[in-house]
Amino acid sequence: MRLLNRIVKVCSGAVLVGLIGVAAWLYFIPPELLRVGSGYAAKIVCSNVFIAGRDAEEVLAVDVQAPGHPLLRLMHVSVDRNGKRVHAALLGVLAGNDAVHRDGLGCTVTPNGETLPGVETASNAQTPVDETALWPEGGKAESHPEVAALLSRDDLAGSGMRAVVIVKGGRIVGEAYSAGFSKDTPLLGWSMTKTVTAAIIGTMIRDGRLSAGDKTLFPQWQNDQRADISLADLLAMESGLAFNENYGTVADVTRMLYLERDMANFAADQPLEADPGTRFNYSSGTGVLLSRIWMSRLEDKAALAYPRKALFEPLGMASAVLEVDAAGTFVGSSYMYATARDWARMGLLLARDGVWNGNRILPEGFAEAMRQPNRTANGRYSMMQTWLPPVASKGLPAGTFILDGHDGQNIIVIPSLDLVVVRLGLTPERYDPSMLVAEIVKVTAAP
Repeated sequence: MRLLNRIVKVCSGAVLVGLIGVAAWLYFIPPELLRVGSGYAAKIVCSNVFIAGRDAEEVLAVDVQAPGHPLLRLMHVSVDRNGKRVHAALLGVLAGNDAVHRDGLGCTVTPNGETLPGVETASNAQTPVDETALWPEGGKAESHPEVAALLSRDDLAGSGMRAVVIVKGGRIVGEAYSAGFSKDTPLLGWSMTKTVTAAIIGTMIRDGRLSAGDKTLFPQWQNDQRADISLADLLAMESGLAFNENYGTVADVTRMLYLERDMANFAADQPLEADPGTRFNYSSGTGVLLSRIWMSRLEDKAALAYPRKALFEPLGMASAVLEVDAAGTFVGSSYMYATARDWARMGLLLARDGVWNGNRILPEGFAEAMRQPNRTANGRYSMMQTWLPPVASKGLPAGTFILDGHDGQNIIVIPSLDLVVVRLGLTPERYDPSMLVAEIVKVTAAP
């Protein structure tokens, strides 16, 4: 019996030592998957608290934990409102990661726990809106009864819908919001941000600061075949660069977004896997590279103010916030917040060939490239950071193109009908907007 007790004690001690060792390992050298999870949790909570004004615990439970990896259910967050910082960690203590908010630049993941310098960036001017004037000049919408009936159907709007805005002939003809969200709630566009980045580049091309044929775009590309990658190759997702876009593990995309302080440098370091222009590879790394390229043409302070000055203010997108990484580069692949109505402004600009109120914002033909297929994606992707639907099988008019983001973010642009459909939400299962759009096309077709 004494021998048995001794064996039990020894085994218990060994287990205890093992658990202490595992805990110490997790604390001091946390596995990357856990730090990706804590970075994601900190970032999503930070942006939704400080940009969208939502409750931190609700965001953690609904946006981070409910639809995500099981490990995310073990993430705890703490919010420092005075310091505008969010800390997330497994069980509140392990594998921690932080995100910090700065006015005008949104929230930034700081994988090294650093304190980011303050930056002067004026926010968009919040001028009073004339609620008696029609959108986009004012805040009044023209309700179309048949459109309103469609937007009330869950089978069309999709589970997890948070906002839908329909623009026909330059006016809002229908909109709907779920509980807790409104026309004033900024929402994350995820990869719709890529198309915004393309539009920013369009303004640079218009002013002669960039050309689609520009090459030798990064210092580390100068002495190998990557020097042949053109700006046009990147815009069409045909650079030939390696990049793993798998969000289910520690892949290139998750490492870049949550473990790297300089995302563009990480993406630029990727090797070439195919000759430039010969292979389609959808890559969020490309979106960040594009941001670094256009920013390099401006002084630092001017670059941080440029999206607002060149694009958001002319369109009246007062809610738009494009976020940066810890190195100060806009995360042009993934991180822009704006209200559904402001996302609709972007869609309307593209539907009207880059012209707004008679002013040409984008070069002639630039928006046209958003509905022209690239060389290698079999008609699925355009030459300019947008997706192309199989229109024949889905009842959509020719020339339709889509801004598409993670978890069910969509802007469907149909230039031939002067129609824009914005749908935002939290829909982890794949959401197909084509049924909603096809029905809206039917009821708005008559003059």
